[in-house]
This record gives sequence, C-alpha cells and structure tokens, in this order.
Amino acid sequence: MRPAHVYARMSEPQHTELISALHGPWRTATCMVIVVLSAAGWSAPEIADLLHYDPATVRRWIARHHAEDLAGLPDRPRSGRPCKGSPRLGDRIHRLLMIPRAWTTASLWRTLGRPAISLSTLRRRIREQARWSRPRLIAKSDPNQDQTCTDIRQRIAALPAGSVVLAEDETHLDLLPRIRSCWMPTGIRHRIMTPGTNLRRTLHGAINLATGAFHHHVSVKNVSVVFCYFLQQLLDAHPDAPVIAVICDNGTTHHSKITQRWLAEHPRLQVIEGAKYSPQDNPVERIWATLKRTIANTAPATMADRVRQAHAFFQHRTDADNLTTAAPWTSPWLPDGYGQHFSTGA
Repeated sequence: MRPAHVYARMSEPQHTELISALHGPWRTATCMVIVVLSAAGWSAPEIADLLHYDPATVRRWIARHHAEDLAGLPDRPRSGRPCKGSPRLGDRIHRLLMIPRAWTTASLWRTLGRPAISLSTLRRRIREQARWSRPRLIAKSDPNQDQTCTDIRQRIAALPAGSVVLAEDETHLDLLPRIRSCWMPTGIRHRIMTPGTNLRRTLHGAINLATGAFHHHVSVKNVSVVFCYFLQQLLDAHPDAPVIAVICDNGTTHHSKITQRWLAEHPRLQVIEGAKYSPQDNPVERIWATLKRTIANTAPATMADRVRQAHAFFQHRTDADNLTTAAPWTSPWLPDGYGQHFSTGA
C-alpha cells in the first residue's frame, strides 16, 4: 500500500519569509537550485515563477555557472549606495566644525545652506567627520610660566633636609548638585532635586608631595583669616619640619596684608605662588576633580550633609590613593629626584 502524499503547509507570511531568505542569506544556495532545476529540464520562466525571480535573472545565473562553474554563483563584491549630498559635503562639515561653536545638526544644516537632505542623513555625514562630546576648558598660560616653575624648583631644592613641601588649593562645595553623565536603566531618567536656594562652602586642601598625606578644612567663606588658620593647621601637623613650603596659586588671600603679617610672625612656613593662569600645575586640582565626581548627582537635604560627604571622601582614602590621584611627579614644580632629599614630614 502506498503511503499518503505529504505536502508542506504554510501561511502567506511564512511563504514570504521563506522566499525572502532564499533571496537574502541563502541567495547562493538558491542560485545552485536554479542550475539544478535548469539541468533537470525546467525552463527559465518556470524557475522564475517558482522562486519569484525575473526570467532574465535566472538566465544570468545559468550563464554564470556555464562560464565560471560553482565559483561564479556567489555574489561579486560591489559598492553600496552612494552617500547623499555632494562629495565635498564632508570637507565643508569638517571646516565648519574646526570653528569653536555649539554646533548641532540643525545649526550645521542651516550654515551649509539648507542642503536637500534630511537631518538624519546629515547626522550620518557628520559622524564621518566628528563625535558628540563636550569641549575642554583650559586656562590661559602665564608667559613667564617656565621661569616661574624653574624658580620654584630651585627654592625647593635649596630647602634644608627634613623640610615638608605641600601643594595647596581651594574649591567650593555647593548644595546645588553637580550633574554628570552616568549609566541609567533603559527608559528611566533619574531626577535630581535642586534646593530652593543654593548654599556654598569653601574647602581648603593641601597634599604632602612626598607622602600623599592630605589636609583639608571647610569654612563658610574664603577670606585671609581662614587661609591663615589653615596654614596654622599645617604648622601644627608638622612640628619637627625645619621649613614647611606651601605652593599655591595667585589668589588674593595668599598675598594679602593679613597673610603677609601672619607669615612674618611664622617664619617656619613659606608660601610660594605658582605661575598665573596655570591650574594644571597644581596636583590638588586632580583631588578636587575626583571629589566632585564622587559626590555628583547627589542631592543632600542640608549643607551639613554636603560637608559630611566631603569629610567621608577623605576619610575613606589612603595616602597612597591621594598620591596616585594627584600624581605630583607630573607637576613642573618638583625638581628631579624629589622625595629622596626630603623626609616624610611625620
């Protein structure tokens, strides 16, 4: 007894999916089937009707097989669709982006003369020349920076053995949260509450350039009296050091009359001012950057909570952590071999 005939059953979407696969990822195998059916006596129109091809396409694949055998059936390399826009559009975009401005896709489109392409197409052309990122703020350099740094290195090298050298700087703690880019769950954008009125505190900090020990003090306002109080803390922290050299920027509190009178009464402490407009020379700036990145995207209820965040940041850091973050060996202030001539300043 003959078995019953078995026929494949498929819906219209399934048939479309199968034909699409034969025209897409299985295209080379389809070309082989075309050749096999032609060898079995099928005509080009019959094969084209079965596989949803044009008869001319069927004849072309059969001819390719006759000329090149099996190696002629895979698709040959070919270029894609040419980019929309003129060939010089990329150069024009690059020249515009070299001009510092807050460029957006829309502003570039308008400046380019409103070319006849969509904004999404223009965005793809822009990505060929640029990336979306923030610019970097830099300070203007002091024309006498090299000479100033040379003088600082000479003064440090001339200090007696056992002296302590610290880098000092000030920053501000704001109750208003600082916002930084971060990872968030897909579909959710965190909301950071802002205070009704912003509050600010001044944070003084100094790092021992040999050991990484960090000293800090929080005050309501950055005035000369507070700066002198912080210098007194540094004196008390190093009672055995013959000289304590504090390198800082050119803030007005560092050379005010009040500070000068205090320094005259405490000759064991020397304040050395670095080059103007050169915050990159100060290793403490890198400590501040790490602190502000740590407390970013947080909204404490009170200013006291914000200050506690700063205290906790320093309490959970070791001297080695501070030394690695500050990287004082990259500062132009230090002479070669620094750390061998000076003690740890215990």
